[in-house]
Amino acid sequence: MSISFSPFGSLRDGTPVTAARMENACGCAAVILDYGATVQSLLIPDARGVPVDVVLGYDTAADYEAGGCFLGATIGRVGNRIGGARFSLNGETYSLAKNNGDNHLHGGTRGFDKRMWRMAAQDGSLLCERLSPDGEEGYPGNLSVRVTFTLTDGNALRIQYDADTDRDTLVSLTNHSYFNLNGSGSALGHRLQINAERFCENDALCLPTGRLLSVAGTPFDFRAEKEVGAEIHTDHIQLRRFGGYDHNYVLSSARAAILTGEKSGIRMTVETDLPGMQLYSANALTEQKGKNGGTMGPHGALCLETQLFPNAMNCWGFPSPVLRAGRRLHSETSFVFCSVA
Repeated sequence: MSISFSPFGSLRDGTPVTAARMENACGCAAVILDYGATVQSLLIPDARGVPVDVVLGYDTAADYEAGGCFLGATIGRVGNRIGGARFSLNGETYSLAKNNGDNHLHGGTRGFDKRMWRMAAQDGSLLCERLSPDGEEGYPGNLSVRVTFTLTDGNALRIQYDADTDRDTLVSLTNHSYFNLNGSGSALGHRLQINAERFCENDALCLPTGRLLSVAGTPFDFRAEKEVGAEIHTDHIQLRRFGGYDHNYVLSSARAAILTGEKSGIRMTVETDLPGMQLYSANALTEQKGKNGGTMGPHGALCLETQLFPNAMNCWGFPSPVLRAGRRLHSETSFVFCSVA
C-alpha cells in the first residue's frame, strides 16, 4: 500500500488540513483527513472495474468544519446518545453538552469529529492520534486515542481503535461514514443482511429505553437479505418516529452485515469485534451539495456504525463503555469490498 499527503485547504482560523491518500495494488484508494480523522473518499472498482466513490463527503475543509452530519468522521469520546447528557461514575456525576435535545450525541458540541489529529504513515498504515484532555466536553481523564487505517490488498478498509486513560472515563469509538455503493442516488435499493436477532427499542428522542426487541415479524428483520427500502415506510412506531432506521442492532456474529449496491454490484461486508451496530438510513440528512458537484439528501446513504450500545450507562445489562485508568481499549472494524455480477 502506498500513502501520499497533500493540502486540503484550511479551517476558519487558518489551521491547515491535510489529506492522506492510501492506494492498494487492486485499484482501491482511500482519502483520510487529519480534521476529524475523517474518511473523505473511498474508491472501489465496480463490477465493470470502474472506480466508484462509495462514501459521501465534501470537497473542502470549510464544508467539513461547517457541516453537522459527521460525514466520515471518527466519533468520540462516546458515539451515539447518552440520556440526559450526564452519567455517574465512581460516585460522581458528570454533566455533558446537550447537543441533541436533552441528550448528548456523538461526543458533544465539539467532539472528535471537529478536532485536529496528528497523522503519519506507520508500517504501511495511516496512524491518526490525539490527546483528549481531562474535562473535554465534560468527560473525566486525559484520554490518549489512536485510530489506525489500513487499506489491504484484499480490498478491506480496516480501522483499529486504541485508547488509554489516566482516570476512569467513558469511551465508545466508531466511524460515521455514509455509504452509497452506487456512488449516487437513493440507497433504499441497496440489499442488506444483518446478523442480529434483536435491536434496541428507542424512545421518541431516539434514545434506547433498555428494552431489546426481537426483529422477527418486524421491518427490522434483515437476517435474510432484502432491500433497505422494502419496509422502511411501514407504519411501525419505531420507523414512523424517525422517518426510517436509526437503531442499534445486537450482533450475533463478528460478520455484522453485508451491503450490496444494486446498480454497481459492489458488495461490502462489515466485520467487527464490537457487540452492536447502528443502522442509520440518513433520515435527517438535508439536501445539500456534496463532492464533485453531486448532491446528497435523505436516504441517500446508509451508516453502519459498529459500537457499544447507546445510552449504556443508563440501561442495565448493556455492555459497559467504562475504560478504567491504566487499562487499554482495543477494537477493530473492517469494511471488506468485492464485486458481484
